Amino acid sequence: MENLLPRFLEYVSIDTQSDPNSKTTPSTEKQWKLAKKLVLELSKIGLEKVSIDENGYIMATLPSNLNKEVPTIGFIAHYDTTPDYTGANVKPQIIENYDGGDIVLDKASNTVLSPDYFEDLKQYEGQTLITTNGKTLLGADDKAGVAEIITAMEFLIQNPEIKHGKIRVGFTPDEEIGRGVHKFDVKKFGADWAYTVDGSQIGELEYENFNAAGAKVIIKGKSVHPGYAKNKMINAIGVANEFLSLMPPREVPEMTEGNEGFFHIHGIKGDIENAEFELIIRDHDEEQFQARKGLLRAISEKLNNKYGAIISVEINDQYRNMKEKIEPVFHIIEIAEVAMLKIGIEPIIKPIRGGTDGSQLSFMGLPCPNIFAGGHNFHGKYEYVPLESMQKAVETIVKICELTGEKF
Repeated sequence: MENLLPRFLEYVSIDTQSDPNSKTTPSTEKQWKLAKKLVLELSKIGLEKVSIDENGYIMATLPSNLNKEVPTIGFIAHYDTTPDYTGANVKPQIIENYDGGDIVLDKASNTVLSPDYFEDLKQYEGQTLITTNGKTLLGADDKAGVAEIITAMEFLIQNPEIKHGKIRVGFTPDEEIGRGVHKFDVKKFGADWAYTVDGSQIGELEYENFNAAGAKVIIKGKSVHPGYAKNKMINAIGVANEFLSLMPPREVPEMTEGNEGFFHIHGIKGDIENAEFELIIRDHDEEQFQARKGLLRAISEKLNNKYGAIISVEINDQYRNMKEKIEPVFHIIEIAEVAMLKIGIEPIIKPIRGGTDGSQLSFMGLPCPNIFAGGHNFHGKYEYVPLESMQKAVETIVKICELTGEKF
C-alpha cells in the first residue's frame, strides 16, 4: 500500500487529455506516454500476459491461486483525462491532517477549496487530501482508479495467502470523450464480469446510469440589409434563441438531481446566416429518454413550419442504462456490497448521473458495474481525492477478489 500515493502522483504528472475532434485511438499522442509506462509497471509487479494493442488498450492477468475453478473477474479504469480542463503541468498539493477549513489552492487568483461551498469536504477532516494547485485539474478521474487497481494487484501478489481466482486488469484510453471501450476486445479480456473503478466518493456502488445521446441543431438563416429586412431576413441567431426558449427551462443539469433527466447545451455559435448549438440528452428512464429526443424533433418541425425548412437536427445515441444487463446477474453487486461492509465502508448504491465505460461494456457482453475511486469535483481545478479513500478502494478490490473465490 505504501506505493499507492507515489504511484498516483507520478501518473497525474503525465498529461493524458483526450481530444473529441481527433479520429485516432488514442485520440492524443500524449496518452501513449502513460500507457507505455503502465505496461512496464504491470510486468514489474508480476502480472502475466501483459499486452497493449495498436489502439492503446492494456490488459494483464493475475493467475488464480485456488485449486478449483471460479469465475474470472476484471477491474477496468481509464487513463485519459477530460478535454474540459487542462491536465498539463499538474502540480498536486498534499494536505495532511486536513483541519476542516478553507484550502487555498492558488493565492494569486484567490482560488479556494472551501467546505462552505463543497460540503463533502467536511467528512474528510483529519485525513490527507490531494488537491490541485488551482491551475489545472488533478486527474483522479481516473488515474486514482488506475493506481488503485495496480496497487491491489501488487498487494495480492505480495500476500499469496489471500486466495482468489483469475483476475483480469484493463486500462483504456478516451473514456472522457465517450470512446473508451469502442475498440475494447471483450472476448480477449475473457472475464465473466468486471468492475470499473471510476466512481466518486468512498462507498459508491453504481449499476444504473443515464441513457445518453448527443445532438446538434443547425440553422440556416437569410441575411438581408437590416434597413430593408422586413419579411425577408431570417436571423439564425434569433431562431436559435427561439428554439432554446421552447425547451423546458428547468430540465438542465444545474436544476436536476437523482433520477431526473436533463438537456445540457454545451456549445453555441453563429451569425445571421448560420447558427448551431450542441447539447447532450440524459435520462435514466428509456421512455422519457425517447421523449426528450422527440421534443427536439418536434420543436424543429414547428419552427420549420414557421420559417421554412431551415433547421436540421442530428441526434446520435451514445450509451444506454446498464441496469437491464446487471439485474440478471445481481450477485456481482452483492459481492461488492459485502466487500465494502467487511472493510468498514457503508455502501452508497445510487444511479450514476453520467456515463461509464461499464455501461457500454455491459451491452457488449461484459456486465460491469462501477465502484468508487474516491475523488471529488472532477473535470476542474477544485478536484481533490482523500488518500484514505484511495486506500479503501484498494481494500475493496482485494476483498472482492477474495469473496469471489470463496463464493464459487
